[in-house]
Amino acid sequence: MKILIVEDDVALADVLRRGLAESGHVVDVVHDGEAGQSTASSAAYDAIVLDVMLPRKDGLEVARSVRSAGVATPILMLTARDTVEDIIAGLDAGADDYLRKPFAFAELEARLRSITRRDPAPVRNELHVSDLTMDLSSRRVRRSGAEIALSARETAFLEYFMRNAGLLVTRAMLEDALWESDRETTSNIIEVYVRRLRAKLSPHGEPSLLHTVRGAGYRFGATP
Repeated sequence: MKILIVEDDVALADVLRRGLAESGHVVDVVHDGEAGQSTASSAAYDAIVLDVMLPRKDGLEVARSVRSAGVATPILMLTARDTVEDIIAGLDAGADDYLRKPFAFAELEARLRSITRRDPAPVRNELHVSDLTMDLSSRRVRRSGAEIALSARETAFLEYFMRNAGLLVTRAMLEDALWESDRETTSNIIEVYVRRLRAKLSPHGEPSLLHTVRGAGYRFGATP
């Protein structure tokens, strides 16, 4: 997932960024409400982690503003307050769930999984392309039943390709989906990951699933 964290506690934001990145997510972080509102409204995210007490604009106002602008991204609101009135205020502002500080990181991950699955479409626990399978819960990848060991970043790459199987995937699409907005990709980093994925997905000479479309990008699937 691509996640936006809006949190003015720099240390906490860094812990969340590192923890979520280690789980294979792409994470952007901003530290005040105005930046949070602007970023949430101008880029596509799978979830927003939004603190209530923020400088320049509080989280409740940010939530109301992004919802008024038509942004439907699931919002997990963080706060030290836990009265019924506080919870109601957060939900009424547009939050999908509410997590009280301090919290266990595992609980935050579980809440994020929950709010991003609240979709009328059926939830897919696995992705399948040809003889390749990815379990979205365990992040395990198998080809013809044999498990393939991938790093968190490689798994994120593969998930994006599998979700877009058969479609043309451009370099710009990969950069937008898989890199934080404040990081620049080096000229050949995508090609490096593509080569590594190809090698790992075909360790015994199996047909390649990741094809280069010359001058355009990549296409994932059994046939180019």
